[in-house]
Amino acid sequence: MTKLMEWLSGLTVLGVLWATVTFDLLGLDPPEAVLQVSWPLPVFLLVALGCFSLGTVGYRVATFNDCQTAAAELQAQIREAKTDLQRKGLRF
Repeated sequence: MTKLMEWLSGLTVLGVLWATVTFDLLGLDPPEAVLQVSWPLPVFLLVALGCFSLGTVGYRVATFNDCQTAAAELQAQIREAKTDLQRKGLRF
């Protein structure tokens, strides 16, 4: 099962549970407090997911590691390419 199918299955189950409670499809007659909480729940979960995603991206950007050896190797390759091009007649 792919990750997409896992997420879609989970969202389907949550959607069915939400619809069952919100629209009282089983005739359980839930208290008014439950209905007041369950009605805006999808919007709240969507906002919470957005905040979590923004926080995760921000944290990953803030803790991104610099690779000093790769930077030095790239600078050496740039210098080598410049000298090679200067030998071939290109001026910088």
